[in-house]
Amino acid sequence: MTAKVEIYTWATCPFCIRAKNLLKNKGVDFIEYSVDGDEAARTIMAEKANGRRSVPQIFINDDHIGGCDDIYALENQGKLDDLLTAG
Repeated sequence: MTAKVEIYTWATCPFCIRAKNLLKNKGVDFIEYSVDGDEAARTIMAEKANGRRSVPQIFINDDHIGGCDDIYALENQGKLDDLLTAG
C-alpha cells in the first residue's frame, strides 16, 4: 500500500518545486494544494502544520513532515521510502 501524500505549495516557490521533484522522481502520487494568494487555504495549511505558514508544507498519511529541507533530510537519512510505503 502506498502512503497518502499531500503538499501545500506556491507556484513559483523554488522549494516547492524541489520538494515536488523529489516526490515525482520517486514515482510518488501526491495531492497538491496551491495556496497562491489564497489566505483561507494558507490558514487551513497553517492549522494542520502547527502554525507554520511557509511553503511547502508536506504531509504523509496525515502526519506533518515539514517543508523541503525536512523531506530531503528524511531522504538523506534513508527514512523517506519507509514513510512512503506505509499506508
